[in-house]
Amino acid sequence: MADLPALQVLIAASVRGLSAGFYSAVQVEAALTHIFGVDTQLIVDGTYFVIDGATGLVAAGGWSGRHTLYGGDQMKSAEDRLLDPTDEPARIRAFFVHPDRARQGLGRRLYEECERAAWAVGFRGFELMATRPGEPLYLALGFSVVEQVALPLPGGIEIPLARMIRPIDPPGMAPDASTG
Repeated sequence: MADLPALQVLIAASVRGLSAGFYSAVQVEAALTHIFGVDTQLIVDGTYFVIDGATGLVAAGGWSGRHTLYGGDQMKSAEDRLLDPTDEPARIRAFFVHPDRARQGLGRRLYEECERAAWAVGFRGFELMATRPGEPLYLALGFSVVEQVALPLPGGIEIPLARMIRPIDPPGMAPDASTG
């Protein structure tokens, strides 16, 4: 919880810096207000990871064994029930990389940690809701798009997102080169 202020700074920098060309400035600011932010349940559950750099946090991301598919604390209005690993996929959640450190393998490192941890507690699949700037990473990691959605926000703003799924690789098994 001590990292909350640094996480908020990272999230804002990541969303503003990496969304250019994918979302308008109005969409970015609306998403920061209504969608993106810290989900403290991930921290409480011990399923959120950070990568430190010389000047502070440079990446964060996690997984969850709870029902919530995306969004920070500001989106939650009900209890976030636990998923059943025997028939429900775990969630990949809240990946943010500082724009200065994008495309340096940090997202992949976070994903690999999530994959090991989720497998260890019995999950065999992942589901996530990807932003447009996040889709290339998740496609490279072997996720498949199963649904395109437009999330309506106040003011008539819509944010295009993609629901994606992927089986979890057993520990020590590298993903197929054709999938990332």
